[in-house]
Amino acid sequence: MSRGKPVQPKLPYTGRHFLVGGLIATLFGCMAVRAGYLHVVDQEFLRKQGNMRMQRVESIVAHRGMLRDRNGLPLAVSTPVVSIWINPKEARTGKLDVPALARELSVETRWLSERLARNGQREFLYLKRHLSPVAAETLLGREFPGVYGKTEYRRFYPEGEVTAHLLGFTNLDDQGQEGLELELDEQLRGVPGARRVLRDRKGAKLKDVALLRAARPGRDIDLSFDARTQYLAYRELAEAISRNGAQAGTAVALDVETGEVLAMVNQPSYNPNNRGKLRPEQMRNRAVTDMFEPGSTMKPFTVAAALESGKYTARSQFNTNPGTLQVYNKLIRDHENFGVIDMGTLITKSSNVASAQISLALPREALPGFFGRMGFGKPTGSGFPGESAGLLQPPQRWRPVELATMSYGYGLTVTALQLAHAYATVAAGGIERPVSFLRVNGPVAGKRVLDEKIALQLIPMMESVVTTDGTAIKAAVPGYRIAGKTGTAHKARNGGYADDQYMSTFVGMAPASKPRVVLAVVIDSPSNGQYYGGLVSAPVFSRIMAETLRLMNVEPDRSAEHLAQQGRLPVVTRTGRAGA
Repeated sequence: MSRGKPVQPKLPYTGRHFLVGGLIATLFGCMAVRAGYLHVVDQEFLRKQGNMRMQRVESIVAHRGMLRDRNGLPLAVSTPVVSIWINPKEARTGKLDVPALARELSVETRWLSERLARNGQREFLYLKRHLSPVAAETLLGREFPGVYGKTEYRRFYPEGEVTAHLLGFTNLDDQGQEGLELELDEQLRGVPGARRVLRDRKGAKLKDVALLRAARPGRDIDLSFDARTQYLAYRELAEAISRNGAQAGTAVALDVETGEVLAMVNQPSYNPNNRGKLRPEQMRNRAVTDMFEPGSTMKPFTVAAALESGKYTARSQFNTNPGTLQVYNKLIRDHENFGVIDMGTLITKSSNVASAQISLALPREALPGFFGRMGFGKPTGSGFPGESAGLLQPPQRWRPVELATMSYGYGLTVTALQLAHAYATVAAGGIERPVSFLRVNGPVAGKRVLDEKIALQLIPMMESVVTTDGTAIKAAVPGYRIAGKTGTAHKARNGGYADDQYMSTFVGMAPASKPRVVLAVVIDSPSNGQYYGGLVSAPVFSRIMAETLRLMNVEPDRSAEHLAQQGRLPVVTRTGRAGA
């Protein structure tokens, strides 16, 4: 007999039965104890687990603030819309009817199928943005698996093209992208809120559980300009571009006492509510981004620099015979031989020769230094996105020829806003006030950059421009004294100047006795025969200025005594057009 381990006796069947039963009873007992513990002692655990599966924290979109004109008229408003999104995983599990969904979305079935296939592992995918609430309700009523709606806001611009370049626009997420929408985005943009919601196993919201944080809407902002002035400026500029066959145009109006932008329009424009075919060149605000050589509109500043130097007075004489001036290899010409003229006639007749004589007689740094002080060669500080500084030649370029041409507006570049701002400084008696696109309450102190006596001498000289002896009789406004200056500059092209392309400009102020408004009108490349600033831009100035003064309730200042004293002032017909 072998010596091995003793053989254990097998348990009887009834013994094994009791063992298994005991184990099961013990297991159920443990589960009962655990369930009792969780329900009685540690209830929070089950609650947290349930919440993790059924509750979600949902963002509450904040309403973007409105942009309004100075009178409270809404110019940019955000309206509620619904964006349709899908959970591709859930849609695949729920056997989504892709062709039916494609029809509801007005998209191709193949495109939708491919997009869902590419993003099959994602849990969130936009299908269509910014549907109207009614259209979204119809689509969501079909109860496509995994398809949901999300409330958002879409920006709407009631004035369309009229305010497009000023306001700019927002993107699909209601964030500022251009213009004042971009500049003021931080103030306009609200702070999103949050709430806890209960959703079923399919992700559908059952009810709101709690408000965690209320959404804080953005700030409503009152802008500086009057929508009525903006519209009439846009209308008159558009008509002028069409009538003169021009490529583009700009008009900028400023309040002399506050520095507010009363109107700023450009052509061509675009519709910010429908940007499907928008080209990049249409978006730029030419008034603040496009630089051009201002031509003779710089002559009042040349005269001011001469008066400030002490070498000249308003009665100083200039011999412009024979109507030309040779400066090294540059022959400077007047339109005709004006002979011996005084300072006022220099501006009235727009003499290049007399202006060049001043620049050559002054110290080398005098003229460019004065131009820089008047705001040329640097941004106005308006804060408008993309504002250009213009170009004022550096000191090493201040040679006699450059100084001579600079005196009558060549060899430097400006923006329409810069030009209007500099004229507003003269109109304010030499006080420079910051440009503002926001409404300002009351006069602004500003800083003095030009002696008041010089400014007061310049205004009557510029007033003579709007007479039968001057170059801008068509800038006259019934009942008001107008002071201003024309500019007709050849456009730079291929390192030289084009013989048949011009920038036609008129900048003026009214009423001349106590200026309230400055308006600059720039027409780019008129092609229907006329190109002088006094014939192309001055009539636009007249019509815009007349309506602007009326809307601002500015009293006329052209008295019978004034007309008698200055018989050369133009007679204005009942149609509002200046005549001889």
